[in-house]
Amino acid sequence: MMEVILDVALVIVALTLIPATYRVLTGPSDADRGVAADLVFFGFIGVVALLGLRMNTEIVLDIVLVATVVGFLATLSLARLVTRGYR
Repeated sequence: MMEVILDVALVIVALTLIPATYRVLTGPSDADRGVAADLVFFGFIGVVALLGLRMNTEIVLDIVLVATVVGFLATLSLARLVTRGYR
């Protein structure tokens, strides 16, 4: 039963990445593209985490934690870039 739930969650997260990828490519502003890129990145991290649960591996938790911190730092630097350094 747990495998079916994880498979459904994987499909749902993967399907949400399609419109986000479209927004990255056609966003009207740089801020929209940045937010969509964050969504794609963290959605991909979610897919990796769900796959780790599905395959029952423990190393994936470390990978997800490191990638989340890197993604957060990338979000901060992208926000600084979009605002052109203003706080």
